[in-house]
Amino acid sequence: MTDRVLILGGRGRIGSSVAQDLVAHTQAQITITGRSPEMGEAVNVSSGGREQFLLLDLAEVDKVREAIANSDLVIHCAGPFHYRDTNVLELCIAQGVNYLDVSDHRSYTSKALNYHQQAAAAGVTAIINTGIFPGISNSMVRQGIEQLDIPEKIHLSYLVSGSGGAGVTVMRTTFLGLQHPFEAWINGNWQLIKPYTDRESINFPPPYRRHGVYWFDMPETFTLPHAFPSVKTVITKFGSVPDFYNHLTWIAAHIFPKWLMQRRYMIEFLSHVSHLMTDVTNNFSGIGVAVRAEVTGQKNGETAAYCATLVHENTAIASGCGTGSIAQLLLNGKLNKPGVFPVEEALPTDLFIQVMQSRGIQINHNWLSPS
Repeated sequence: MTDRVLILGGRGRIGSSVAQDLVAHTQAQITITGRSPEMGEAVNVSSGGREQFLLLDLAEVDKVREAIANSDLVIHCAGPFHYRDTNVLELCIAQGVNYLDVSDHRSYTSKALNYHQQAAAAGVTAIINTGIFPGISNSMVRQGIEQLDIPEKIHLSYLVSGSGGAGVTVMRTTFLGLQHPFEAWINGNWQLIKPYTDRESINFPPPYRRHGVYWFDMPETFTLPHAFPSVKTVITKFGSVPDFYNHLTWIAAHIFPKWLMQRRYMIEFLSHVSHLMTDVTNNFSGIGVAVRAEVTGQKNGETAAYCATLVHENTAIASGCGTGSIAQLLLNGKLNKPGVFPVEEALPTDLFIQVMQSRGIQINHNWLSPS
């Protein structure tokens, strides 16, 4: 019997990339949803007829429940997740349907993790924060953790060129992440951090080389310390290419009045303006992504640092690979872990390596002199 996958928000850039990955790596029948009929146009192109479109608004709870009941796996791509409740996850648990999402905000992550016991009792595997960052980045950290006897510090740096091949929703996510200070795990204590502060120059692989990154609120800032209790510091930093976007983002974070930045109309305005700007700069910056995961700790009684790096030419496609690869593992029965988990607690390193290699995603590793 053919597996049935429901992708909520499947006509967005990230959702489309997830669907593209599933078409390439599974035999699943895919239903993608959107809120307007126009979104359904050209759905079946290049999918061999395995995609169909369903007009669906998440506010239509009965229709959402019915769509979930007719699925073997639900993939929630309808961001931004700052605004989302856990209704889709709850419906999946109630109906015994496995669940993935591309969530990227701590408020949603915290709410979702509260349903761990219910999902475990229902035999539902629910994996949150899949994608590229968070997602593939978390698994890169786990692989680094496993190289050390006692991991002590995690330093994650992300770099995105232009729009990253994503839509306006990703721009919204960036500006929403600038609104409030957030807690970070530093030297064994939770400390309040202002977003887009403490610029740091990081050496990424070619073609990016050295670029500036800034503190940014990501779910892995608090899920990684939970997954790896010996770790005393987790740093998550983000930057954009070209560099002038970093300065514009800094101004939005620190110069614009907070009350203004917390108005939805302002977020919409900034998001659309930014997206129009990237339509121009994408032509020379590209839309790629770089991830650098450095883990420092003890190995054989000495301090050691292990570094993993990844570069991909299209951020949205890389995100689709991150989510699609986990979907593939769930569908073929290789991954079964009832409960609600972030990626680093759900995906074993051997399976991670296997699915990345099958997608031609190269992750480079090397030992460093500890910083």
